[in-house]
Amino acid sequence: MKSRSTTMPGALLLACALCACARGGGEQEPETFSTSGNSEADQRAEQRMSKQDELQGSDGGEPQTRPTLYQRLGEEAGVQTLVADFVRRALADPRVNWKRTGVRSGGFLGLGRRSAQWTPTEDDIDRLELHLAQFIAVAGGGPTQYEGRNLAAVHDGLAISNAEFDASIGALKASLDALKVGTDEQKELLALFESARSQIVRKR
Repeated sequence: MKSRSTTMPGALLLACALCACARGGGEQEPETFSTSGNSEADQRAEQRMSKQDELQGSDGGEPQTRPTLYQRLGEEAGVQTLVADFVRRALADPRVNWKRTGVRSGGFLGLGRRSAQWTPTEDDIDRLELHLAQFIAVAGGGPTQYEGRNLAAVHDGLAISNAEFDASIGALKASLDALKVGTDEQKELLALFESARSQIVRKR
């Protein structure tokens, strides 16, 4: 994962940097660190991660530091392995439809709508994996900076449905199971993905 040395505090709501993280014409200047765009959801995630990072000892002594989610996922190598497996599954699953096959967007009153179909190159997939890995690392307390775009803006016009989002969550769960990721880590990561649903789903 090509990351900067800056450590980003708190929990970035990742959920599906998905296909749109790799969209657009060429590389863009990284924008200032941003979250999902939903301040209330970000605050909830921040609080959740803060509680998980420190556990109070039963004897009332000094708090004991718990390994971050990033560390428990296996740090950079573990996150990259998870992302590679997840992206492969999601791209191959027509229910997820990251390629937006058959989806048209834009226009006015049904006129001038254009295809939203995505035909990714290897570079597109590499960029998708990089941004998704950065999302997971930052959300999990890793020493990484997210270089992608705001989730709501990135997914605008893609008409992603609840069913497609559910299928993405299913693909992620299958990857977590295949890689034998622990139950607690699965719950934390899936909850972070789920908390970004409102920023991604546009077609109810």
